[in-house]
Amino acid sequence: MSGQPNTRLADLFGLAGWSKGELARSVNRQAAAMGHPQLATDTSRVRRWIDTGEIPRDPVPRVLAALFTERLGRVVTIEDLGLVRHGRSGKRRASGGAPHLHGVTWAPGRTAAVLTEFTGMDLMLNRRGLMGASAALAAGSALSSALHDWLHADTALAADAPVLLDPLHADPVAADRYEATPIGIQEVEGLETSVDVFRKWDAARGGGLQRKAVVGQLNEVGGMLSYRHPEPIQSRLWGVAANLAVLAGWMSHDVGLEPTAQKYFVIAAHAAREGGDRPRASEALSRAARQMVHLGRPDDALDLMKLAQSGCGDETLPRTRAMLYTIEAWAEASMGRGQAMRRTLGHAEDLFVSDRGDVPPPNWMQMFDEADLHGMQALAYRTLAEHEPAAAHTARRHAQRALHLRKEGHDRSKIFDHISLASACFIAEDPEQADVYARLALSSMGDNSSHRTWDRLREMYRLTSRYAGSTQIGELREDIEQALPKEKRTGSAAR
Repeated sequence: MSGQPNTRLADLFGLAGWSKGELARSVNRQAAAMGHPQLATDTSRVRRWIDTGEIPRDPVPRVLAALFTERLGRVVTIEDLGLVRHGRSGKRRASGGAPHLHGVTWAPGRTAAVLTEFTGMDLMLNRRGLMGASAALAAGSALSSALHDWLHADTALAADAPVLLDPLHADPVAADRYEATPIGIQEVEGLETSVDVFRKWDAARGGGLQRKAVVGQLNEVGGMLSYRHPEPIQSRLWGVAANLAVLAGWMSHDVGLEPTAQKYFVIAAHAAREGGDRPRASEALSRAARQMVHLGRPDDALDLMKLAQSGCGDETLPRTRAMLYTIEAWAEASMGRGQAMRRTLGHAEDLFVSDRGDVPPPNWMQMFDEADLHGMQALAYRTLAEHEPAAAHTARRHAQRALHLRKEGHDRSKIFDHISLASACFIAEDPEQADVYARLALSSMGDNSSHRTWDRLREMYRLTSRYAGSTQIGELREDIEQALPKEKRTGSAAR
Protein backbone atom coordinates (compact mmCIF):
# COMPACT_ATOMS: atom_id res chain seq x y z
CA MET A 1 0.00 0.00 0.00
CA SER A 2 1.50 3.37 -1.00
CA GLY A 3 -0.74 5.53 1.18
CA GLN A 4 -1.25 7.80 -1.82
CA PRO A 5 -4.39 7.87 -3.97
CA ASN A 6 -4.29 5.75 -7.12
CA THR A 7 -5.03 8.56 -9.58
CA ARG A 8 -5.04 6.24 -12.60
CA LEU A 9 -7.71 4.03 -11.10
CA ALA A 10 -9.61 7.08 -9.85
CA ASP A 11 -9.67 8.67 -13.30
CA LEU A 12 -10.91 5.52 -15.01
CA PHE A 13 -13.41 4.89 -12.20
CA GLY A 14 -14.83 8.36 -12.83
CA LEU A 15 -15.08 7.71 -16.57
CA ALA A 16 -16.85 4.38 -15.99
CA GLY A 17 -19.58 5.99 -13.89
CA TRP A 18 -19.88 3.24 -11.29
CA SER A 19 -20.51 3.74 -7.60
CA LYS A 20 -18.03 1.97 -5.33
CA GLY A 21 -20.71 -0.52 -4.34
CA GLU A 22 -21.55 -1.25 -7.98
CA LEU A 23 -17.90 -1.87 -8.79
CA ALA A 24 -17.50 -4.20 -5.80
CA ARG A 25 -20.52 -6.26 -6.87
CA SER A 26 -19.29 -6.34 -10.48
CA VAL A 27 -15.88 -7.58 -9.33
CA ASN A 28 -17.47 -10.45 -7.42
CA ARG A 29 -19.67 -11.46 -10.37
CA GLN A 30 -16.83 -11.23 -12.89
CA ALA A 31 -14.45 -13.14 -10.61
CA ALA A 32 -16.98 -15.95 -10.24
CA ALA A 33 -17.36 -16.09 -14.03
CA MET A 34 -13.56 -16.34 -14.31
CA GLY A 35 -13.42 -19.28 -11.91
CA HIS A 36 -12.90 -17.49 -8.58
CA PRO A 37 -16.26 -17.79 -6.75
CA GLN A 38 -14.61 -17.33 -3.33
CA LEU A 39 -13.77 -13.67 -3.97
CA ALA A 40 -15.72 -11.26 -1.75
CA THR A 41 -15.05 -7.59 -2.46
CA ASP A 42 -16.94 -4.81 -0.67
CA THR A 43 -17.28 -1.03 -0.86
CA SER A 44 -14.61 -0.31 1.76
CA ARG A 45 -12.05 -2.37 -0.16
CA VAL A 46 -12.78 -0.47 -3.38
CA ARG A 47 -12.34 2.77 -1.45
CA ARG A 48 -8.89 1.65 -0.24
CA TRP A 49 -7.82 0.78 -3.81
CA ILE A 50 -8.68 4.28 -4.96
CA ASP A 51 -7.96 6.49 -1.94
CA THR A 52 -4.89 4.85 -0.37
CA GLY A 53 -3.31 3.05 -3.34
CA GLU A 54 -3.85 -0.45 -1.93
CA ILE A 55 -3.08 -3.01 -4.65
CA PRO A 56 -5.29 -6.10 -4.48
CA ARG A 57 -3.87 -9.55 -4.99
CA ASP A 58 -4.38 -11.61 -8.11
CA PRO A 59 -6.88 -12.24 -9.69
CA VAL A 60 -8.51 -8.91 -8.75
CA PRO A 61 -6.32 -6.71 -11.02
CA ARG A 62 -7.15 -8.94 -14.00
CA VAL A 63 -10.83 -8.89 -13.08
CA LEU A 64 -10.80 -5.10 -12.87
CA ALA A 65 -9.02 -4.80 -16.20
CA ALA A 66 -11.68 -6.96 -17.85
CA LEU A 67 -14.49 -4.93 -16.28
CA PHE A 68 -13.06 -1.55 -17.30
CA THR A 69 -12.28 -2.82 -20.79
CA GLU A 70 -15.88 -3.85 -21.32
CA ARG A 71 -17.32 -0.75 -19.66
CA LEU A 72 -15.20 1.81 -21.56
CA GLY A 73 -15.11 0.00 -24.89
CA ARG A 74 -11.31 0.15 -25.18
CA VAL A 75 -8.42 -1.91 -23.91
CA VAL A 76 -7.64 -1.17 -20.26
CA THR A 77 -4.71 -3.08 -18.78
CA ILE A 78 -3.58 -3.71 -15.22
CA GLU A 79 -0.87 -1.12 -15.73
CA ASP A 80 -3.41 1.42 -16.98
CA LEU A 81 -5.20 0.94 -13.66
CA GLY A 82 -1.99 1.48 -11.65
CA LEU A 83 -2.25 -2.01 -10.14
CA VAL A 84 1.19 -3.45 -10.92
CA ARG A 85 3.38 -4.24 -7.94
CA HIS A 86 6.97 -3.04 -8.26
CA GLY A 87 10.02 -3.70 -6.21
CA ARG A 88 12.51 -0.98 -5.28
CA SER A 89 13.65 -0.60 -8.88
CA GLY A 90 10.10 0.07 -10.00
CA LYS A 91 9.97 3.26 -7.93
CA ARG A 92 12.72 4.91 -9.89
CA ARG A 93 12.08 6.97 -12.95
CA ALA A 94 12.10 4.96 -16.11
CA SER A 95 14.17 7.18 -18.33
CA GLY A 96 17.02 8.94 -16.62
CA GLY A 97 15.06 11.79 -15.07
CA ALA A 98 12.63 12.27 -17.96
CA PRO A 99 8.96 12.15 -16.97
CA HIS A 100 7.64 8.59 -17.02
CA LEU A 101 4.75 8.02 -19.42
CA HIS A 102 2.61 5.24 -18.06
CA GLY A 103 2.11 2.30 -20.36
CA VAL A 104 5.15 3.05 -22.53
CA THR A 105 8.03 1.56 -20.56
CA TRP A 106 7.95 -1.31 -18.11
CA ALA A 107 10.34 -3.48 -16.14
CA PRO A 108 12.60 -6.01 -17.90
CA GLY A 109 10.78 -9.30 -18.24
CA ARG A 110 7.33 -7.69 -18.30
CA THR A 111 6.97 -7.45 -22.08
CA ALA A 112 5.46 -10.92 -22.52
CA ALA A 113 2.97 -10.21 -19.72
CA VAL A 114 2.01 -6.82 -21.16
CA LEU A 115 1.46 -8.08 -24.70
CA THR A 116 -0.49 -11.12 -23.48
CA GLU A 117 -2.75 -9.00 -21.31
CA PHE A 118 -3.28 -6.31 -23.93
CA THR A 119 -4.06 -8.75 -26.74
CA GLY A 120 -6.42 -10.68 -24.46
CA MET A 121 -8.38 -7.52 -23.74
CA ASP A 122 -8.35 -6.55 -27.41
CA LEU A 123 -9.80 -9.94 -28.35
CA MET A 124 -12.49 -9.51 -25.73
CA LEU A 125 -13.50 -6.21 -27.37
CA ASN A 126 -13.62 -7.98 -30.74
CA ARG A 127 -15.86 -10.73 -29.41
CA ARG A 128 -18.31 -8.27 -27.89
CA GLY A 129 -18.44 -5.92 -30.85
CA LEU A 130 -17.02 -2.88 -29.04
CA MET A 131 -15.06 -0.23 -30.93
CA GLY A 132 -12.08 0.26 -28.65
CA ALA A 133 -11.13 3.70 -30.00
CA SER A 134 -12.06 6.12 -27.22
CA ALA A 135 -8.66 6.60 -25.56
CA ALA A 136 -6.36 9.49 -26.38
CA LEU A 137 -3.10 9.20 -28.30
CA ALA A 138 0.08 9.97 -26.40
CA ALA A 139 2.12 12.82 -27.84
CA GLY A 140 5.20 11.93 -29.84
CA SER A 141 7.40 14.05 -27.57
CA ALA A 142 6.14 12.20 -24.50
CA LEU A 143 6.72 8.83 -26.16
CA SER A 144 10.25 9.68 -27.29
CA SER A 145 11.15 11.14 -23.89
CA ALA A 146 9.91 8.06 -22.05
CA LEU A 147 11.56 5.62 -24.46
CA HIS A 148 14.90 7.35 -25.13
CA ASP A 149 17.14 5.81 -22.46
CA TRP A 150 15.38 2.46 -22.70
CA LEU A 151 15.97 2.24 -26.47
CA HIS A 152 19.65 3.17 -26.10
CA ALA A 153 20.29 0.83 -23.17
CA ASP A 154 22.52 -2.22 -23.47
CA THR A 155 20.18 -5.18 -23.87
CA ALA A 156 22.74 -7.61 -22.47
CA LEU A 157 23.01 -5.61 -19.26
CA ALA A 158 19.25 -5.26 -19.01
CA ALA A 159 18.82 -9.02 -19.37
CA ASP A 160 21.26 -9.65 -16.49
CA ALA A 161 19.65 -7.11 -14.16
CA PRO A 162 17.78 -8.56 -11.17
CA VAL A 163 14.00 -8.35 -11.31
CA LEU A 164 12.73 -7.13 -7.94
CA LEU A 165 9.03 -7.89 -7.88
CA ASP A 166 6.72 -8.43 -4.97
CA PRO A 167 6.62 -12.23 -4.42
CA LEU A 168 2.90 -12.03 -3.67
CA HIS A 169 2.11 -10.52 -7.08
CA ALA A 170 1.10 -13.07 -9.69
CA ASP A 171 2.35 -12.28 -13.17
CA PRO A 172 -0.69 -12.16 -15.49
CA VAL A 173 1.12 -14.47 -17.91
CA ALA A 174 1.42 -17.11 -15.21
CA ALA A 175 -2.33 -17.61 -15.17
CA ASP A 176 -2.25 -18.70 -18.79
CA ARG A 177 0.88 -20.88 -18.77
CA TYR A 178 -1.12 -24.07 -18.82
CA GLU A 179 -2.16 -23.16 -22.36
CA ALA A 180 1.41 -22.84 -23.66
CA THR A 181 4.23 -25.36 -23.89
CA PRO A 182 7.92 -25.02 -24.76
CA ILE A 183 8.41 -24.99 -28.51
CA GLY A 184 11.14 -25.97 -30.94
CA ILE A 185 12.65 -24.49 -34.07
CA GLN A 186 10.02 -26.00 -36.37
CA GLU A 187 7.22 -24.26 -34.50
CA VAL A 188 9.09 -20.95 -34.71
CA GLU A 189 9.55 -21.40 -38.45
CA GLY A 190 5.83 -22.07 -38.78
CA LEU A 191 5.07 -18.86 -36.88
CA GLU A 192 7.44 -16.90 -39.10
CA THR A 193 5.66 -18.27 -42.16
CA SER A 194 2.30 -17.21 -40.75
CA VAL A 195 3.64 -13.67 -40.30
CA ASP A 196 4.55 -13.59 -44.00
CA VAL A 197 1.04 -14.73 -44.92
CA PHE A 198 -0.58 -12.07 -42.72
CA ARG A 199 1.74 -9.40 -44.13
CA LYS A 200 0.88 -10.27 -47.72
CA TRP A 201 -2.84 -10.28 -46.96
CA ASP A 202 -2.56 -6.88 -45.33
CA ALA A 203 -0.72 -5.43 -48.35
CA ALA A 204 -3.36 -6.77 -50.72
CA ARG A 205 -6.63 -6.26 -48.86
CA GLY A 206 -6.05 -3.95 -45.90
CA GLY A 207 -6.02 -4.72 -42.20
CA GLY A 208 -9.69 -5.00 -41.33
CA LEU A 209 -10.36 -8.62 -42.22
CA GLN A 210 -7.32 -10.25 -40.59
CA ARG A 211 -6.69 -8.02 -37.57
CA LYS A 212 -8.39 -10.35 -35.11
CA ALA A 213 -6.38 -13.32 -36.39
CA VAL A 214 -3.09 -11.43 -35.98
CA VAL A 215 -4.01 -10.31 -32.46
CA GLY A 216 -4.93 -13.88 -31.55
CA GLN A 217 -1.64 -15.21 -32.90
CA LEU A 218 0.27 -12.55 -30.94
CA ASN A 219 -1.60 -13.56 -27.80
CA GLU A 220 -0.45 -17.15 -28.29
CA VAL A 221 3.15 -16.04 -28.81
CA GLY A 222 2.98 -14.05 -25.57
CA GLY A 223 2.10 -17.27 -23.76
CA MET A 224 5.03 -19.05 -25.40
CA LEU A 225 7.35 -16.28 -24.23
CA SER A 226 6.37 -16.95 -20.62
CA TYR A 227 8.92 -19.76 -20.89
CA ARG A 228 12.64 -19.15 -21.21
CA HIS A 229 13.64 -20.99 -24.38
CA PRO A 230 17.24 -21.61 -25.43
CA GLU A 231 18.85 -19.35 -28.00
CA PRO A 232 18.29 -18.88 -30.92
CA ILE A 233 14.66 -19.93 -30.36
CA GLN A 234 14.07 -17.20 -27.77
CA SER A 235 15.38 -14.35 -29.93
CA ARG A 236 13.51 -15.60 -33.00
CA LEU A 237 10.33 -15.87 -30.93
CA TRP A 238 10.79 -12.26 -29.83
CA GLY A 239 11.20 -11.40 -33.50
CA VAL A 240 7.87 -13.08 -34.28
CA ALA A 241 6.25 -11.12 -31.45
CA ALA A 242 7.67 -7.84 -32.78
CA ASN A 243 6.51 -8.58 -36.32
CA LEU A 244 3.03 -9.57 -35.20
CA ALA A 245 2.74 -6.53 -32.93
CA VAL A 246 3.71 -4.21 -35.80
CA LEU A 247 1.12 -5.89 -38.00
CA ALA A 248 -1.52 -5.66 -35.28
CA GLY A 249 -0.69 -1.98 -34.87
CA TRP A 250 -0.72 -1.30 -38.60
CA MET A 251 -4.01 -3.13 -39.06
CA SER A 252 -5.50 -1.24 -36.12
CA HIS A 253 -4.34 2.05 -37.66
CA ASP A 254 -5.78 0.90 -40.97
CA VAL A 255 -9.26 0.58 -39.46
CA GLY A 256 -9.12 3.72 -37.30
CA LEU A 257 -8.32 2.19 -33.88
CA GLU A 258 -5.60 4.76 -33.27
CA PRO A 259 -4.81 4.45 -29.52
CA THR A 260 -4.81 0.65 -29.87
CA ALA A 261 -2.45 0.93 -32.82
CA GLN A 262 -0.05 3.14 -30.89
CA LYS A 263 0.06 0.66 -28.00
CA TYR A 264 0.91 -2.18 -30.39
CA PHE A 265 3.74 -0.16 -31.95
CA VAL A 266 5.20 0.43 -28.48
CA ILE A 267 4.82 -3.27 -27.62
CA ALA A 268 6.56 -4.14 -30.91
CA ALA A 269 9.47 -1.87 -30.07
CA HIS A 270 9.80 -3.53 -26.66
CA ALA A 271 9.64 -7.02 -28.16
CA ALA A 272 12.31 -6.16 -30.74
CA ARG A 273 14.60 -4.80 -28.03
CA GLU A 274 14.01 -7.90 -25.91
CA GLY A 275 15.30 -9.87 -28.89
CA GLY A 276 18.27 -7.54 -29.37
CA ASP A 277 17.03 -6.17 -32.71
CA ARG A 278 17.50 -2.39 -32.60
CA PRO A 279 16.63 -1.79 -36.28
CA ARG A 280 13.31 -3.58 -35.79
CA ALA A 281 12.54 -1.50 -32.73
CA SER A 282 13.22 1.68 -34.70
CA GLU A 283 11.02 0.53 -37.59
CA ALA A 284 8.19 -0.08 -35.10
CA LEU A 285 8.56 3.49 -33.83
CA SER A 286 8.57 4.75 -37.42
CA ARG A 287 5.11 3.19 -37.82
CA ALA A 288 3.91 5.26 -34.88
CA ALA A 289 5.41 8.30 -36.62
CA ARG A 290 3.55 7.53 -39.86
CA GLN A 291 0.38 7.26 -37.83
CA MET A 292 1.04 10.73 -36.37
CA VAL A 293 1.52 12.31 -39.81
CA HIS A 294 -1.67 10.68 -41.07
CA LEU A 295 -3.55 12.17 -38.10
CA GLY A 296 -2.19 15.66 -38.74
CA ARG A 297 0.48 15.67 -36.03
CA PRO A 298 3.76 15.94 -37.96
CA ASP A 299 5.64 17.59 -35.10
CA ASP A 300 4.97 14.50 -32.96
CA ALA A 301 6.09 12.34 -35.87
CA LEU A 302 9.43 14.17 -36.08
CA ASP A 303 10.01 13.59 -32.36
CA LEU A 304 9.49 9.88 -32.88
CA MET A 305 11.69 9.78 -35.97
CA LYS A 306 14.59 11.42 -34.12
CA LEU A 307 14.39 8.63 -31.57
CA ALA A 308 14.06 5.93 -34.26
CA GLN A 309 17.08 7.25 -36.15
CA SER A 310 19.27 7.64 -33.08
CA GLY A 311 18.42 4.27 -31.60
CA CYS A 312 18.55 1.99 -34.63
CA GLY A 313 22.21 1.02 -34.14
CA ASP A 314 25.19 0.55 -36.41
CA GLU A 315 23.87 -2.74 -37.79
CA THR A 316 20.99 -0.99 -39.58
CA LEU A 317 21.15 -1.52 -43.35
CA PRO A 318 21.20 1.50 -45.70
CA ARG A 319 17.80 0.57 -47.12
CA THR A 320 16.26 0.60 -43.66
CA ARG A 321 17.71 4.03 -42.96
CA ALA A 322 16.36 5.19 -46.33
CA MET A 323 12.89 4.09 -45.31
CA LEU A 324 13.19 6.00 -42.03
CA TYR A 325 14.20 9.15 -43.90
CA THR A 326 11.15 8.97 -46.20
CA ILE A 327 8.85 9.09 -43.19
CA GLU A 328 10.77 12.02 -41.74
CA ALA A 329 10.45 13.78 -45.12
CA TRP A 330 6.67 13.25 -45.16
CA ALA A 331 6.41 14.87 -41.74
CA GLU A 332 8.50 17.82 -42.92
CA ALA A 333 6.31 18.18 -46.01
CA SER A 334 3.21 18.29 -43.81
CA MET A 335 4.72 21.28 -42.03
CA GLY A 336 5.54 23.04 -45.31
CA ARG A 337 9.30 22.65 -44.85
CA GLY A 338 10.15 22.16 -48.51
CA GLN A 339 13.90 22.65 -48.27
CA ALA A 340 14.24 20.26 -45.34
CA MET A 341 12.01 17.71 -47.06
CA ARG A 342 14.09 17.74 -50.25
CA ARG A 343 17.30 17.37 -48.27
CA THR A 344 15.87 14.45 -46.30
CA LEU A 345 14.62 12.72 -49.45
CA GLY A 346 18.07 13.20 -50.94
CA HIS A 347 19.55 11.28 -47.99
CA ALA A 348 16.95 8.54 -48.55
CA GLU A 349 17.82 8.21 -52.25
CA ASP A 350 21.57 8.11 -51.55
CA LEU A 351 21.16 5.43 -48.91
CA PHE A 352 18.81 3.36 -51.05
CA VAL A 353 21.21 3.21 -54.02
CA SER A 354 24.18 2.59 -51.73
CA ASP A 355 22.65 -0.66 -50.50
CA ARG A 356 24.58 -3.23 -52.54
CA GLY A 357 22.26 -6.05 -51.55
CA ASP A 358 25.15 -8.19 -50.33
CA VAL A 359 23.40 -8.51 -46.97
CA PRO A 360 19.85 -9.88 -47.28
CA PRO A 361 17.30 -7.48 -45.77
CA PRO A 362 15.26 -8.72 -42.79
CA ASN A 363 11.87 -10.06 -43.76
CA TRP A 364 10.10 -7.03 -42.33
CA MET A 365 11.99 -4.78 -44.78
CA GLN A 366 11.23 -6.77 -47.91
CA MET A 367 8.06 -4.75 -48.46
CA PHE A 368 10.12 -1.57 -48.85
CA ASP A 369 11.44 -1.72 -52.41
CA GLU A 370 12.03 0.84 -55.15
CA ALA A 371 8.30 1.16 -55.73
CA ASP A 372 7.78 2.07 -52.09
CA LEU A 373 10.62 4.59 -52.23
CA HIS A 374 8.92 6.37 -55.14
CA GLY A 375 5.51 6.00 -53.50
CA MET A 376 6.73 7.74 -50.34
CA GLN A 377 8.42 10.45 -52.42
CA ALA A 378 5.16 10.97 -54.30
CA LEU A 379 3.27 11.27 -51.01
CA ALA A 380 5.80 13.74 -49.61
CA TYR A 381 5.77 15.96 -52.71
CA ARG A 382 1.98 15.75 -53.00
CA THR A 383 1.74 16.83 -49.34
CA LEU A 384 4.21 19.67 -49.92
CA ALA A 385 2.16 20.79 -52.93
CA GLU A 386 -0.49 22.04 -50.49
CA HIS A 387 2.12 24.65 -49.52
CA GLU A 388 4.11 24.82 -52.80
CA PRO A 389 1.85 23.99 -55.77
CA ALA A 390 4.85 23.54 -58.08
CA ALA A 391 5.75 20.39 -56.13
CA ALA A 392 2.72 18.66 -57.69
CA HIS A 393 4.65 17.98 -60.91
CA THR A 394 7.36 16.08 -59.04
CA ALA A 395 4.70 14.18 -57.09
CA ARG A 396 3.15 13.03 -60.39
CA ARG A 397 6.48 11.77 -61.68
CA HIS A 398 7.20 9.72 -58.56
CA ALA A 399 3.67 8.32 -58.35
CA GLN A 400 3.77 7.19 -61.99
CA ARG A 401 7.13 5.53 -61.38
CA ALA A 402 5.80 3.80 -58.27
CA LEU A 403 2.82 2.41 -60.18
CA HIS A 404 5.10 1.14 -62.93
CA LEU A 405 7.22 -0.74 -60.38
CA ARG A 406 4.45 -2.08 -58.14
CA LYS A 407 4.35 -5.86 -57.85
CA GLU A 408 1.25 -7.98 -57.77
CA GLY A 409 -0.37 -8.18 -54.37
CA HIS A 410 0.31 -4.56 -53.36
CA ASP A 411 -3.24 -3.44 -54.10
CA ARG A 412 -3.56 -0.99 -51.23
CA SER A 413 -0.34 0.76 -52.23
CA LYS A 414 -1.64 1.08 -55.78
CA ILE A 415 -4.77 2.78 -54.47
CA PHE A 416 -2.59 5.24 -52.57
CA ASP A 417 -0.49 5.87 -55.69
CA HIS A 418 -3.58 6.60 -57.77
CA ILE A 419 -4.91 8.98 -55.10
CA SER A 420 -1.54 10.75 -54.92
CA LEU A 421 -1.57 11.09 -58.70
CA ALA A 422 -5.12 12.38 -58.82
CA SER A 423 -4.47 14.87 -56.02
CA ALA A 424 -1.30 16.13 -57.68
CA CYS A 425 -3.18 16.57 -60.95
CA PHE A 426 -5.91 18.60 -59.26
CA ILE A 427 -3.29 20.86 -57.66
CA ALA A 428 -1.48 21.15 -61.02
CA GLU A 429 -4.77 22.22 -62.65
CA ASP A 430 -5.16 19.12 -64.78
CA PRO A 431 -8.65 17.91 -63.79
CA GLU A 432 -9.09 15.64 -66.81
CA GLN A 433 -6.12 13.45 -65.83
CA ALA A 434 -7.11 13.72 -62.18
CA ASP A 435 -10.49 12.24 -63.03
CA VAL A 436 -8.83 9.23 -64.70
CA TYR A 437 -6.64 8.41 -61.70
CA ALA A 438 -9.38 9.09 -59.17
CA ARG A 439 -11.66 6.60 -60.90
CA LEU A 440 -8.90 3.99 -60.96
CA ALA A 441 -8.63 4.39 -57.19
CA LEU A 442 -12.41 4.21 -56.74
CA SER A 443 -12.68 1.04 -58.80
CA SER A 444 -10.31 -0.80 -56.44
CA MET A 445 -11.60 0.40 -53.09
CA GLY A 446 -14.53 -1.95 -52.82
CA ASP A 447 -12.18 -4.92 -52.36
CA ASN A 448 -10.12 -3.22 -49.65
CA SER A 449 -10.82 -2.92 -45.92
CA SER A 450 -8.39 -0.04 -45.30
CA HIS A 451 -9.99 3.01 -43.72
CA ARG A 452 -6.85 4.98 -44.55
CA THR A 453 -7.70 4.79 -48.24
CA TRP A 454 -10.99 6.51 -47.49
CA ASP A 455 -9.18 9.16 -45.44
CA ARG A 456 -6.88 9.89 -48.39
CA LEU A 457 -9.89 9.93 -50.73
CA ARG A 458 -11.53 12.57 -48.54
CA GLU A 459 -8.39 14.69 -48.82
CA MET A 460 -8.59 14.36 -52.59
CA TYR A 461 -12.32 15.15 -52.57
CA ARG A 462 -11.54 18.49 -50.95
CA LEU A 463 -9.34 19.37 -53.94
CA THR A 464 -12.21 18.79 -56.39
CA SER A 465 -14.28 21.70 -55.09
CA ARG A 466 -12.65 24.29 -57.36
CA TYR A 467 -13.73 22.21 -60.40
CA ALA A 468 -17.23 21.43 -59.15
CA GLY A 469 -18.75 23.42 -62.02
CA SER A 470 -17.32 20.99 -64.55
CA THR A 471 -19.74 18.26 -65.62
CA GLN A 472 -16.97 15.65 -65.55
CA ILE A 473 -15.72 16.53 -62.07
CA GLY A 474 -19.25 17.09 -60.82
CA GLU A 475 -20.04 13.49 -61.67
CA LEU A 476 -16.82 12.36 -59.99
CA ARG A 477 -17.78 14.20 -56.83
CA GLU A 478 -21.17 12.49 -56.82
CA ASP A 479 -19.53 9.09 -57.26
CA ILE A 480 -17.12 9.77 -54.39
CA GLU A 481 -19.96 10.88 -52.14
CA GLN A 482 -21.83 7.67 -52.93
CA ALA A 483 -18.74 5.53 -52.37
CA LEU A 484 -17.66 7.01 -49.05
CA PRO A 485 -18.82 5.12 -45.94
CA LYS A 486 -22.26 6.37 -44.94
CA GLU A 487 -21.31 7.77 -41.53
CA LYS A 488 -18.64 9.98 -43.11
CA ARG A 489 -20.45 11.04 -46.27
CA THR A 490 -22.13 14.19 -44.95
CA GLY A 491 -18.98 15.59 -43.33
CA SER A 492 -16.91 14.96 -46.40
CA ALA A 493 -19.34 16.57 -48.77
CA ALA A 494 -19.40 19.73 -46.67
CA ARG A 495 -15.71 20.39 -47.16
